[in-house]
Amino acid sequence: MIGKLTGRIDYRAADHVLIDVRGVGYLVYCSERTMAGLAGVGQPCALFTDLVVREDLMQLFGFPTLAEKEWHRLLMSVQGVGAKAALAILGTLGTDGVSRAIALGDWSAVKAAKGIGPKIAQRIVLDLKDKAPSVMAMGGTVAQALGEVPADETQVIEPVPVQAAPSTAQADALSALGNLGYGPSDAAAAVAQAAGDAPEAETPALIRAALKLLAPKG
Repeated sequence: MIGKLTGRIDYRAADHVLIDVRGVGYLVYCSERTMAGLAGVGQPCALFTDLVVREDLMQLFGFPTLAEKEWHRLLMSVQGVGAKAALAILGTLGTDGVSRAIALGDWSAVKAAKGIGPKIAQRIVLDLKDKAPSVMAMGGTVAQALGEVPADETQVIEPVPVQAAPSTAQADALSALGNLGYGPSDAAAAVAQAAGDAPEAETPALIRAALKLLAPKG
C-alpha cells in the first residue's frame, strides 16, 4: 500500500497530478479543493495517498491531510459511493463541511456535490453519522505527520513547505465534551453547529457554545 508520496510535480491536469519520486512517476487523483492548493509544475509536493484497486483498474488518490484521506475512505464505504464521487463531495464541502453536514444530518449539503443525488446523500448521512466524531477529531498535514522531510529525501527535493496547521479547536472541544459525559454523536452535532456559527472560534468559545446547544430546553 502506498500511503504517502513526496516528490516534484511533473504535470498538472484538471483532476490529477503526476508526481516524480526519485525518477518514478505516480499519477495521483485529487479533489478540486486539493488541486487548487497544490504548487505548480516543478515544485515540491507531499500528499497522503490511498490506492483504490478494482478488477480492471488501480488508481492513486491524494490528500493534504489524514482527516481528508479518512473521510474519503469512509465515504466510499457507503453503498453507491465510488472514489470519484467521494472526491467530489470533499471538493465541494471540504473536510470541515463534510463533518458538519454529517454530524448535523444535513443531507442537502452533501447533495450539492456533483453527481450526488438525494437518496445517496441521505444514505451517506445515515450511514456515517456515528462515525463522524472520530474523524472530526483527526487532523494534521503531511509535514506535521512527518515532522520534517527524512534525510534521504533531501537529496531529491527541497524540504516540503510546512503547511498551516488545521484548527484543533473542534477536536479539543469534542474531547472536552466527551470528558463531561456527552455522547459522541450529540457532542459532534453541537460542536459542528457551533463551529458553523463561528468558524474562527477557539476551543473555549466552541465549548461554551456547544454546551448551550446541549443544555436541556425549557
